[in-house]
Amino acid sequence: MKAVTRSLRSSAVASAAGLLLTLTGAALAPAALADTGLPQLTVATEAPAMVGLGGLPVAFTTTASNTGQNDTSSARLIYRVDGGSGLPENALSLEYRLDGTTWKSVPLEIVEGTVYGGELPEQFPLAAGKSRSVQLRLGLPMGTPHNGDSNGGTDHLKLTTMISYGASGAANDTDVDDVVVDGLSTHLSGVPVTATAGGPAIAFKATVDNPTPSAYENVTDVLFTNRYTTVQVRRSGTWTTLKPITSNAEPDVYGYDVIGKDASLAAHAGASVDVRVTYRKDAPLGKTEVSPCVIVNEGSIPFRGTTSCGKGATVTVKKAAASGTASPSPSVTASASSSPAATGTGSTSTPSRVTAQLAETGSGGLSATAVGAGGLVAAGAGALGFTAVRRRRGRA
Repeated sequence: MKAVTRSLRSSAVASAAGLLLTLTGAALAPAALADTGLPQLTVATEAPAMVGLGGLPVAFTTTASNTGQNDTSSARLIYRVDGGSGLPENALSLEYRLDGTTWKSVPLEIVEGTVYGGELPEQFPLAAGKSRSVQLRLGLPMGTPHNGDSNGGTDHLKLTTMISYGASGAANDTDVDDVVVDGLSTHLSGVPVTATAGGPAIAFKATVDNPTPSAYENVTDVLFTNRYTTVQVRRSGTWTTLKPITSNAEPDVYGYDVIGKDASLAAHAGASVDVRVTYRKDAPLGKTEVSPCVIVNEGSIPFRGTTSCGKGATVTVKKAAASGTASPSPSVTASASSSPAATGTGSTSTPSRVTAQLAETGSGGLSATAVGAGGLVAAGAGALGFTAVRRRRGRA
């Protein structure tokens, strides 16, 4: 899966090196020929196959080698990262360590177009015929703790590594890697198709999955309902009633933190919880929705952060039977809402990063808590509501 391109070598002519410098903006001199007595450097990066959108960084290594007969005291590693136009300013992180256990930051800034660039602040010696591995970590935090970006995203990164030496040494070699970007997904299972106003609770399961090698912190899985509900979750064998959370933007939409606020998820892990929803006696009759969204780094504004919403489930609220013995209909797997606002403009099996607006329908349901496929939201694009939604791609 990894695409690696070696576009410059120590034997490259000056015009080839000049092309690299034009593309990258690095102030480097043309590569030296093998018989000039200068070091001959090569570079190989074992980039991570995947990182998690909004997750913690993933470790990888870059190996610098001196294949010539002359030492250098000042090998330099320079990086470029291109994630397209959907990345806001604080989306990326790159860290390194040459020695010890302390991770240090590689300062990144836009060098051209959508390309972020930075150089290891430390140079290092590299003797003739020797190699040295440098430990690094690449992340796509999409903001800062409790201040996640609600716009933007990408499905891949292009990571370019260059090696040179000296204050303005030659660009001896370059290595290009593609890194897949995925993120958390959330879904409901076993949601009954009907419920009774003032009747018994309907029960189902809410699940968050992390398919990526990134660990996650500050994860909140929110179940959205209307304001006529009471929600409980089972923790340690006991049913606990949750406090509803509302936003000033949509006061009639209730959100419930079903796995707990600011939870942590390990790489390639998940979390599930049993949920019960009761509809009050005065709940509007007809179709309504229960819809899940997982939010990373939610801040002081409810439901705002790096957000991925799963498919909602439609529940038909019925009037209690005269005998008072009505019960919920058999459970079904959660499915996407059939409303135009929920299906969007594309197939529900394709990836999307769109902005969702939570709004109450005339029947007391939610019209857009689970948004269908759509286009990538560019950084800085205006939000229609208060969540940015990232749908996980359908896999082949």
